Amino acid sequence: MNLPNYFIADLPDDAELTSLMLAEACEALRRNRANYLTARSTTDLIRSLYEVSRHWLDPSYSLRQLAMEQSPQATGFSPETLARGLDAFFAQLTTENLEYWIKQEFGHPQRLDSLVSNPDDREQQRASKATGPRLLTHVTAGTIPNPTFMSIISGLLVRSSQFVKCAQGVAFLTRLFGHSLYETDPKLGACLEIASWSGGNESLEETLFSESDCVTATGSDETIAAIRGRLQARQRFLGYGHKVSFAFVTNQAPGALTVQRLVDRAAADIVHWDQLGCLSPQVIYVQDGGNISPETFARLLAEKLTLLEEQEPRRPLSVEEATRIKSARNVYEMRAAHLEETKSWFSDDSTAWTVIYEEDPVFQFSCLNRFVYVKAVSDLQEALSGAETVREKVSTVGLGAARSEATALAATLADWGTTRICPLGKMQGPPLAWRHDGR
Repeated sequence: MNLPNYFIADLPDDAELTSLMLAEACEALRRNRANYLTARSTTDLIRSLYEVSRHWLDPSYSLRQLAMEQSPQATGFSPETLARGLDAFFAQLTTENLEYWIKQEFGHPQRLDSLVSNPDDREQQRASKATGPRLLTHVTAGTIPNPTFMSIISGLLVRSSQFVKCAQGVAFLTRLFGHSLYETDPKLGACLEIASWSGGNESLEETLFSESDCVTATGSDETIAAIRGRLQARQRFLGYGHKVSFAFVTNQAPGALTVQRLVDRAAADIVHWDQLGCLSPQVIYVQDGGNISPETFARLLAEKLTLLEEQEPRRPLSVEEATRIKSARNVYEMRAAHLEETKSWFSDDSTAWTVIYEEDPVFQFSCLNRFVYVKAVSDLQEALSGAETVREKVSTVGLGAARSEATALAATLADWGTTRICPLGKMQGPPLAWRHDGR
């Protein structure tokens, strides 16, 4: 299937990008916004976005089939991993969820359409309307498509034309999503541009940033700081830097759920998008004193990851990624040979998955790619003490707990600074109306 050249990213790989090309693209985006987007109603936009989501949930949809066929080469994800991730994302893109999201963010479902008042506003004789930037630029990172899809959807709902700058070689799924917009609603597709180049091209980026009214960026803390420093005071900037996540399983949880269900949920969070997202658990803290020991939890988790590797294979790794996992395994294999409080389980003849059990509660950065630590703790406070070094970097905590204790535990985590708390098994699937990183 040959895609039409709707976007700069559709051009051949050897096509030369110039500052003039980007400036002309930005001018076209602003013009198309004025002609096709600003007068659209929220209801109309939601209708089109819902139609797009229904296409992507249909296994016979041509662009989804193309994604499945080419994903292993274009993204590295197996078709099974990609299908599960796309289904989880687009299943949430319903009319009801989009309407709720608008109301949550703006206080009134029509606030993006016209001057409106909610009951409190009327008492004060006030009305307000929300407007988005004329040109919104997204600097994306990584291969997981959901954050970029979500950025584009957000931009369309606030009536912004958008330029999506992808990292070199990772624009494939973003392009397909853009083409699905064009197929469903060509006028919406005309308000979107997608391009890809290696970071650090100052000439192209200077042109793009100078044309933008608002810039969002996802990446390392260093990347976020560098982009922020290149923007003018008039330009709004939203930066999403490096985040980590972990899980906590209480000793009462196995009484509320079966042990196997707890293990299955933890494994699902690890396998989803191959543990590459900021919402993936790198450490699972398991409380002592229950009818399942933390060490047994780790062993059962290893068994579950073995089964999931057969059903949903992990993506192939680069030499550097595989070497990092092998080196870490060697360290823990030697520790396990001499220390009773350390155990390790590895996939046979591959780096497909790794489970490390330790009694040391200090948070450990994982090698990712289905490499997880299970750590024994006496209670939540010991887990939080162990995670203190990453306190400002924690995005999500997955909770395996009995219903009777969940509220108190969530309150403690919120006070500690966690911006999202969810049941174990839901870490990689935030709701559509999630306030990203607490915003």
